[in-house]
Amino acid sequence: FEKLPFSDKTDLRKAYPLGLQAVPDEDIIRIHSSSGSTGTPVIIPYTRQDVADWSEMMERCFRLAGLTKLDRVQITPGYGLWTAGIGFQTGVERLGAMAVPMGPGNTEKQLQMMQDLKSTVLISTSSYALLIAEEIEKRGIKDKIHLKRGIIGSERWGDKMRARIESSLGIEMFDIYGLTEIYGPGISIDCHQHSGMHYFDDYLYFEVIDPDTLKPLPAGETGELVITTLAKQGAPLLRYRTHDITRLIPGECPCGCKFPRHDRIVGRTDDMVKVKGVLIYPAQVDKLLASIDGASSEYQIIIDHKDGKDVLTLNVEIDDVDNSMNMAAKIADEFKAKIGIKVVCIPCAVGQLPRNTGKTKRVFDNRVG
Repeated sequence: FEKLPFSDKTDLRKAYPLGLQAVPDEDIIRIHSSSGSTGTPVIIPYTRQDVADWSEMMERCFRLAGLTKLDRVQITPGYGLWTAGIGFQTGVERLGAMAVPMGPGNTEKQLQMMQDLKSTVLISTSSYALLIAEEIEKRGIKDKIHLKRGIIGSERWGDKMRARIESSLGIEMFDIYGLTEIYGPGISIDCHQHSGMHYFDDYLYFEVIDPDTLKPLPAGETGELVITTLAKQGAPLLRYRTHDITRLIPGECPCGCKFPRHDRIVGRTDDMVKVKGVLIYPAQVDKLLASIDGASSEYQIIIDHKDGKDVLTLNVEIDDVDNSMNMAAKIADEFKAKIGIKVVCIPCAVGQLPRNTGKTKRVFDNRVG
């Protein structure tokens, strides 16, 4: 199998608009698309069976997270060409629960519906879940909120953010994974054990490869996730390089589910930045801040080129702004010791950095070229 060629987003972009279509026009009932924010968008055609299979996987995800027909599921990701909103909705409907198809933004309306309809499940990005949690705290309406679970996807997030949202909302949170090229969200999720994410090997074949040698890695070793679709009709993909970094987890999950697991996505092979010869991943910064008492999960990395040299600035929220000087020194020292580069640390109060209804941008590279 490993002798078969890889495919990646560059190949898919070259096929724009419908070069990926593998069945006659009369069999295609829907298309979805990537945003195209970093180049030509990728258009993925779906057959009726593709939509049914995707819905089946999404329902499995919800059942693994403990959802039932009695749940009221508030869906905040976007609809339209993006796979997220409609993908979650079809899974909720297949399960038989109540879908509350809010879409993104309009936090005032989100909170009103959350209270009036007594929503029990929130589906969102981690960034928007944090914004919702902070608004609920600010307004003092936690006693009017009935949320029990959060289904969180679309962006990588760290343990400190997870703990903060779970504590603020009093809910259990579940990572859900997916990408537009491979159906959409709902191809894997973690269960109540939170010891890995179950993926559906009757629909998908997962490999993890060394991104440098492109050789498959054994279970337990971290590398780049590669996915082959086994049942997709409209746009089947062979050995698709996701650029997401994870590992396959050997053995069965203590929850008893027989579907295999991969670990949480810890980053991407293409989201690293190089500063003064040092490779930096946002996941490293997440881990660093999680180890420092008083530091928040929210930060920004700013990279500038001044006077002929690169300068890295870390804006980070802290709990006690009266202790800013000491916290700045401590975080800068830890950054140098653990990541290997000098940083200018600028602490700020919790809530001062921007909040987003979608994905949060962490790295701002202002260097030219």
